[in-house]
This record gives sequence, structure tokens and C-alpha cells, in this order.
Amino acid sequence: MTLAGKLFLGCIADDYTGASDLANTLTRAGLRTVQTIGVPSDNLALPEVDAVVVSLKSRSIEAGLAVTRSRAAEKWLRSRGADHVLFKICSTFDSTDAGNIGPVMDALRAESADTIVLVTPAFPETGRTVYQGNLFVGLVPLNESPLKDHPLNPMHDSNLVRVLARQSKTRVGLIALATLTRGPDAVRAQLADLAAKGFGAAVVDAVFDRDLETIGSVALDHRLSVGASGIGLGIARALVASGKVKSNAQNAIPDTPVGGPAACLAGSCSQATLQQIANAEKTMPVLHLDPERVVAGKDEAGRALAWAKTRINQGPILIASSSTPEEVAALQSRHGRDAAGHAIEQAMADIAEGLVQSGVRRLVVAGGETSGAVVDRLRIPGFLVGAEIAAGVPVLRAVGADNGEMLLALKSGNFGGPEFFSDALAMMR
Repeated sequence: MTLAGKLFLGCIADDYTGASDLANTLTRAGLRTVQTIGVPSDNLALPEVDAVVVSLKSRSIEAGLAVTRSRAAEKWLRSRGADHVLFKICSTFDSTDAGNIGPVMDALRAESADTIVLVTPAFPETGRTVYQGNLFVGLVPLNESPLKDHPLNPMHDSNLVRVLARQSKTRVGLIALATLTRGPDAVRAQLADLAAKGFGAAVVDAVFDRDLETIGSVALDHRLSVGASGIGLGIARALVASGKVKSNAQNAIPDTPVGGPAACLAGSCSQATLQQIANAEKTMPVLHLDPERVVAGKDEAGRALAWAKTRINQGPILIASSSTPEEVAALQSRHGRDAAGHAIEQAMADIAEGLVQSGVRRLVVAGGETSGAVVDRLRIPGFLVGAEIAAGVPVLRAVGADNGEMLLALKSGNFGGPEFFSDALAMMR
């Protein structure tokens, strides 16, 4: 990769849709941002940028492998001059007691030589707040919200200090809202006190947008932070306010039309995506895969591609593997969580590959694991970040793709409004 000038912020995201969310947030805050898929090769030419978001598919894999991949990304970002690295996680802190947030945080902290790390998944703009160390979704604790039932990383404990302590080898403290409201110096003082007492990480409360700016300014005192896109917003605003980065809020990617057939793929089982699929059925042909047949090894991908072949030149289509939480639980009980998830992801990747071979150049994908499988199969090394379709979901223009110009939207399951698929296609010309 050729990067002119200084890279002020390096980011490691543990899934592809979360990476897009973060890249979108940084771009809106004025940073020239590129999202890469995996650790980039040295010969991938990109324009001058302020931030790079390295997308990994590491949220739900074995913890040791997640650590290895994250360390490789951190090494690459540091070699390109990144003073600060943000380990970007989901705003619902998706992670089992075995990891992967804690183990990756521990490894990156060791590499950075920081004595203590700020941690917060808060992003008030999207309804994620942290108070007294507890993560809220809207007005309710995470463990009382529908988001608690992630099919791979269920979250049934809202106390993040407790959750992170079960994963990490270091002691985990709390910086409460009462301290945060007294400003950056009060936060710095408590961080120093916690570090002196042997704490290696501190979960930070954040309830209001302004709290992120306080956290961002303190985070830049360190070489590493951990959190969702909210802390990325705080860091970006702090960089602009300090004068280190000149705001480039009007710096847009080329918007020349790509044209050609368009398709949507949905693998998320969130309530939001299920409603979006139901609405899409009113405006475009929709095919629902049979997950049982997919896991049993039947050629559902072939059936889907045959169905798509007769329709893609007449207008957008949608192919969905999404199921209700109850249906997912039943499927997992019969076949195992990992086996079921892997089979469905690979079927969706097969379908994406076939669609692109048939001429599709505009692709909307819903679901973090589905997006990861699709982008890996298409071998797209990176994206330029474009206009925002919905909060946290930008238009992405492929860079260095074997199949030439492509536009994509990678949506986390819970993101977007009821008409997301139609909204996305309207912005991807």
C-alpha cells in the first residue's frame, strides 16, 4: 500500500460490517478513511488518508487465532505510522466468556506497552449507552433486550466490568459517569490511580454524545483503546480539534455510476433484518433459502442462482437465509452451532460469487458473518468509503477487486430502517 503523509489513526475491526460502521463514522467526522479487508498487501495503492480500518473476521473464531490476526494488523498499522490503534468491537460487546475481546485486548496492550486501556462500546447516537459499567440498548439493559440472543455470541450479562474480567488476564476497573462529567483531567487522574493499583483496563461510562469527546481526548494519551464506533467518533473529533488532522468532511469518493444488475443478500437473523426482508418482498422478488437443506449439504446455492438468473436483468432481487431466533436455535441443536453457521455462510458466499460472475456489480449484504464470508469469497482487498445510507452503513466502492468496479453495502443485522434494502439500492447507481 502506498500511503502519503501520516496515518493518524489505525483501527482493527473484528468483523466487516462493524468496520464499515466505523469507517463511515470516521469519514463523517472529517477523517479521510479507507477500509481494507484483512491486512493489506504492500502493493495495494490507495490515496492519501488519515485513518485505515483493517477489517478482520475474528469475532467468533478461536481466541488464539483472533489474537494472531489482530497482532498482525496492529504491526502493519504501526509500521505505517499509526500513533493510536483502536480495537473496534461490536456496540453490544458480542463476546463469549472465552473471548475474543479480552484475549485480543490483552495481546494488543502488551504490544503497545500501555499500562491501562480505555474500553467502551457506547454510541449514544445508536442507542448504546454505558452507565455504572452496565450496557444499555435504548432504555433497557442489554440482557433484557432482543439483542441478547445473538446466534453465535449471546450476551446475557449487561455488566461489562464483570464480562470483560471473565475474559481478560488483567484486572478491570470502572470510570463512572460522575468522573467523566468532570472532564478529561479527572478521567486521567482516575486512570492513573487505577493503573497504580494494578488495573490493566477500565470500562468507561458514556451516556451523552459529549462524553465520547472527553473519552476521545483522553484515549489519544495512550497507544491503544477498545470500543465501538462511538469511541472512534470521539477520537476523530479530538484529532480534528487538536489541529493534527484537517477536517475533510466534504472529501467524497468518486460517485460515477457503476450500473448493471443489483442484488441483496440477507443472512442476519435480527428482528430489524427480518422486518426489512418482509418489506422488501413488497417491491422486489425474494427467495428464502431452506437452512435445513443448506446444512444437510443440498445444493440450495445452485437453486438460488438458477432462480436469480431469470430475474437479475429485470430489476433487483433479494436472497435470504435469515430465520427467527427460535428456528436458529432448533437448527443449532440438531447440527451444532458452528457447523450450522459455517454451512449457511458458505452457501451465501457461493451465491454472491455466482451473482458477480453473472454480472452483478451492486451488492447489498445484511449480517456481519454473512458479509465477512461474501467479501472474502469475492477477494476484495479494500474499499473507499462513500455516502451514508443509514446510520453506520456507507456505500463502499471496491478498490483492487478482480471483478472491476463494484459498489457494496455491508450492514450489521440491527442497523438500518424498515426500507433499508430499497434505500440502499437507491443510493447505489
